[in-house]
Amino acid sequence: MIKISIKSLFLGLIFIGGASVINAQTTPTDSANNTTTTAATTQTTSNATIDGLKKQIEANPKDTDALAKLATAYQEASDWTNAIDTWKKISVLLPDWAPSYYSQAYAYQSAKDDANAKLAYEKYVATVKPEEVEQNKKNLAYAYFYIAFAEQQTNPDKAKEHIAKSLQYDPTNQDAIKLSKVLNS
Repeated sequence: MIKISIKSLFLGLIFIGGASVINAQTTPTDSANNTTTTAATTQTTSNATIDGLKKQIEANPKDTDALAKLATAYQEASDWTNAIDTWKKISVLLPDWAPSYYSQAYAYQSAKDDANAKLAYEKYVATVKPEEVEQNKKNLAYAYFYIAFAEQQTNPDKAKEHIAKSLQYDPTNQDAIKLSKVLNS
């Protein structure tokens, strides 16, 4: 039951985040002052959200829904260290929930920690259950691409295997196609 609600939450948060991006891209700004005001408002809202979620988690440290919301709020605030730490807490509570590893990898990658991003993508790939593959094809394709890209210098044979898997899940990914050509030439 928890997993279903967390998956729904995660998808909902992605949708809400997408709507925010659309709003941000389509809202005209007349001056630098408006941009500054918008950024300050977003920061205040984010901090209030984060503070509220922290209090909720203090009351119930195993509230995975609140933890997922907090990790997402940290990501939206580009607070990668806290996002990573929060996703790790979720992984401890729900070790077989693959999206937490994918989100960790994303946060590590955003923090420019490529070694840990690769490890988290590998954990994500290993955690996706066979019945979840179809709904996770795009994420699996990207995870395999990232792993192949990271291994291209140190382990080209393994990189070839990973890029082939990436293209199996998303044969239209132009970056994966280019890397495959480089690895197989």
